[in-house]
Amino acid sequence: MTVIGTIDLKKRFKIPGQKPIEVLRGVDFSAMAGEKVAIVGRSGAGKSTLLNILGGLERPSSGTVTRPKNIGFVFQRYHLMPELTVLENVLLPSMAKSQRFFGSRRRRAEELLERVGLADRADHLPSELSGGEMQRVALARAIVTDPEVVLADEPTGNLDAMTGAEILKMLADLSAGSSNALIMVTHSPEAAAICDRVLMLEDGLLKAKT
Repeated sequence: MTVIGTIDLKKRFKIPGQKPIEVLRGVDFSAMAGEKVAIVGRSGAGKSTLLNILGGLERPSSGTVTRPKNIGFVFQRYHLMPELTVLENVLLPSMAKSQRFFGSRRRRAEELLERVGLADRADHLPSELSGGEMQRVALARAIVTDPEVVLADEPTGNLDAMTGAEILKMLADLSAGSSNALIMVTHSPEAAAICDRVLMLEDGLLKAKT
């Protein structure tokens, strides 16, 4: 079953005094439940723009986007709330939905922190964590509501090779056996290798990487 997709998606940026820059020129894309898809391409090709449109963070200039309501995000720069504890950061998506069933949601967040090896850091602030630890918190936050789609934008981009490999293993383990789709923008061949399918964004179009 297709859980997210686009038809003839276009995105252009208007610059005063210049011709509009057409970043996406008609992207057709779909991902199935449980599928892991990597999107690769040169810097500036529009990969993050495409991911932001898929997640509803940016609007396309034209075209159709079909997406579920429940989406999880993993960002390169973590985007943790500095004044909240690790546990509170993981709970944020649940708290935004409803205060009902808060006890079960807290238990779910605690379970995920256990799975990513941070149960003992639940009461710490992000400033007390390493980059790899912050990204593990971000992984837990992304899946705490059991989203139908997880969007990951360069999830290892700010990490050294060893820590990046640990994060990729956790991302693969957390996705294993899950029905959610994972769509990951990456420059890393190692990151792309954990996916079922690799697509190249080039000249504003998305095609299978050869």
